[in-house]
Amino acid sequence: MTLPHGIPESGPESETSGGLAIHIQRLEHGRDLALPKRATPLSAGVDLVAAVGAPVTLPPGGRDLIPTGIAIALPPGYEAQVRPRSGLALKHGITLLNSPGTIDADYRGEIGVILANLGDREFIVERGMRIAQMVIAPVAEVVWRPVEALPESDRGDGGFGSTGTHTTHATNVREKG
Repeated sequence: MTLPHGIPESGPESETSGGLAIHIQRLEHGRDLALPKRATPLSAGVDLVAAVGAPVTLPPGGRDLIPTGIAIALPPGYEAQVRPRSGLALKHGITLLNSPGTIDADYRGEIGVILANLGDREFIVERGMRIAQMVIAPVAEVVWRPVEALPESDRGDGGFGSTGTHTTHATNVREKG
């Protein structure tokens, strides 16, 4: 069976799960590692693991490109977003630079994760460690329509903090009269 855009179905998982079939290639240095998978049945993303040959030490303030040992072929109209794992961020100050990182449908190279240590202690990345999560998302195809002026909105051109940081409850709002 062939999926839309000429991509052949990838196997029995796609037949039984009804999910989007995505081709994935295990690279030589990642053959023994787990394929990306959800931590729970309703997780939005799948975990990516480190395919490092030896432990990588991230000093405080340091960053490094961590290989995952996989490459994917997304169907047209989709992207993969690589995002930080909340537990690593909270417990160790580990995040991703260029987050979310976008993997385009026409990219065929290895997925790499730019890990950054914002914590105050060294962090060691070990082989097979879950280092990031990846979410597959549709991408809207757009047609730009040049105009002389944009339609008005309540917000206007306010940005970068223009909406404030606190929630305003309707019972606390009073008009000045």
